[in-house]
Formats: sequence, structure tokens, C-alpha cells
Amino acid sequence: MRWKLLRRRLSISAPRMIVRSHLPWPLRWAALALMVGFSAALALWAFEFGKTLAGLKPHAEQTQRELDRLHREVNDLREDRDKAQAVAHSADSLVKAERAAQDKLAEQVKALEAENLSLKGDLGFFERLLPAGTSDAISVRGLQAESAGAGQLRFQLLVMQQMGRAQPEFTGRYELTLVGEMAGKPWSQLVDNKASRLQFKQYQRVEGRVAYPSQAVIRQIQLRVLDASGSVRATQSIAL
Repeated sequence: MRWKLLRRRLSISAPRMIVRSHLPWPLRWAALALMVGFSAALALWAFEFGKTLAGLKPHAEQTQRELDRLHREVNDLREDRDKAQAVAHSADSLVKAERAAQDKLAEQVKALEAENLSLKGDLGFFERLLPAGTSDAISVRGLQAESAGAGQLRFQLLVMQQMGRAQPEFTGRYELTLVGEMAGKPWSQLVDNKASRLQFKQYQRVEGRVAYPSQAVIRQIQLRVLDASGSVRATQSIAL
């Protein structure tokens, strides 16, 4: 039996034995990393050497230079774009400011036109009221009156001193007398109050309202201008 076991171990059919040296795993990983790094370096060297042999390396350098130039041009274009945008924003701000100024000027022109029309109306009113060759120092021009509703009368007039020479300031008052009918009988009303005072150097424009009984029918308005002493200096009357 022993002979058979010994014979089997010494024959070809005997089981194989492998002898391995035991290394720690950190050393194994380090050795593997060295091998991979060496293989990569060898592959890179072969790749670069192959490009040199094939004449591709000068083209790669030229391509890199071209890429650098394109990058510079892109940066320049971006700077130009930013400057153009800044100019556009400034122009837009100027346009908005100019439009605002134009709108403001248009409003001022409208206001001036309205004021001009008002001044023209006043000028026409004064031209109609200018005295025509009178020798009186005080004159009344443009006495006008119209109804302003039931029991209300609106009036306006211009009291002037004679033009062409220096005149002292006039101080006095005016009296309005309403003449008409009420209940089929003659009727009149004297309007004389504190608001009727006059004080002017050359002229004074007077406007006002007069209240009267709504049953009355006004036929005529009489006006008298009195100085400070009570003397009558000018008179005028109009029919309604």
C-alpha cells in the first residue's frame, strides 16, 4: 500500500505543486501602478514620436496658434460689442431725455398760446375802450352787462384817465343804478357798496355781479364815477 502511494507521487499522474512567494498587497498595488504608469508614458512617447514621424506636430502647433488668434479676436469682438451696447444705451437715454424735453416744450408752447389768446382778447377789449378825443380827465368806456341767472346781473367796464400828460392817482368810487319795471310800476335800485371803490393811475378794469329782485325787469343801467369829494367825474348809461 505504501509502495503504491509512493509510486503515484513519483509518477506523471502525481498532483502538481505551485510555489508562490507571498507579497503584501500594498506592494502589489504599487508594482501595478508603476507598470501602468510606465505603459502610459511609453504609449504617450510613442504617440508623440509617431506624430513627429508623420509630420503632424508642426500642424498641431499651427492649429494651437490659430486657436489662440481666434480667442483673441473673440475677446476683441466682445469688447467692441460691449462698447457698442454702452453707446446704444447712452443714445437711448439721450433720446428719452430729448423726448421729455420736447414734450415739456410742447406743453409750454400750448400754455403760451393760450396766454397769447387771452392777451389778444384783453387787447381787443382795451382797444374798444380807448377814449376818442375826449377832453374829460376821467372817462368810462365799454360798459357792458348781461344776465347771469334769475336775479343776477354781470357787468364790466373800464375807467380811464386822459392820456398824454401826467395825471395824479385817482381815488373815488362808482355807482350803478338799475332802472326798469316791477309789478307794472317804475322801479330802480342803487348799487353803492365798499366793493365799488376806485383807485388807479391810468386805468382800472372793473367786473362784478349785482343782485336784484327776480320780479324786476331791467331796462337801463346808469353809471356814475365820483371822486373822493363826491363830485361826479364821469357818467355812462346803456339800455338792455
